[in-house]
Amino acid sequence: MTGVVRIALVGTGKMGRTIAALAAERGLPVVATIGRGTPITRATLGGADVAIEFTEPDAAPASVRACAAAGCAVVVGTTGWYDQLPALSAEVERAGTAMLWAANFSVGVNVLLGMAAHAARALAAAGFDSHLIETHHARKKDAPSGTALAIADVVARGGAPRPPVTSVRTGHVPGTHELLFDAPFEQVRLVHEARDRRVFADGALVAARWLAGRKGVFTMADVLGLPEGSR
Repeated sequence: MTGVVRIALVGTGKMGRTIAALAAERGLPVVATIGRGTPITRATLGGADVAIEFTEPDAAPASVRACAAAGCAVVVGTTGWYDQLPALSAEVERAGTAMLWAANFSVGVNVLLGMAAHAARALAAAGFDSHLIETHHARKKDAPSGTALAIADVVARGGAPRPPVTSVRTGHVPGTHELLFDAPFEQVRLVHEARDRRVFADGALVAARWLAGRKGVFTMADVLGLPEGSR
């Protein structure tokens, strides 16, 4: 889509506020902000081209359905609801709208997913074990994180055993993921550290601009042109 993309924010928490501030810096108008208790309709979306949803796991599916019914594309940053992904994807397809979901909107994390898939394929045959440690702030609701589950998925699809996940919730850590591949005489570590919450907001805005005008269900791998195994 050419021209300015109009954004609606679904969720008024820290991520919503961070996206609003960064959108202003990027010249993207936020035409609606929808908090808890406000219905998502064509009217409340304010003519948005794309909604960006960061709420809670129990609220995200209803938000996606409402955006689809209103004919608005939606970028979903909430994690912890992926058991409903097949059904919601089908609803979005039937509605002729678009959804882009990601366990993590950081560009670096999505590149890490591609690296994890490649490492799993290369190291599984050599008998390496794997383990995943993820650390987030104390207020994060879901554990393991959606990013950790996505990493574990790509490792398993790469032919290695699915790695066990250790989740740590403490302090104000935006997000750290460390994937270990271990053998008797050597170890490989892939680590991503988010230093600022704005990395997720920036990625969500990149995704929103890419999604505007498209139809279907996508991930950040589509935005970044990453190989199929990293999705």
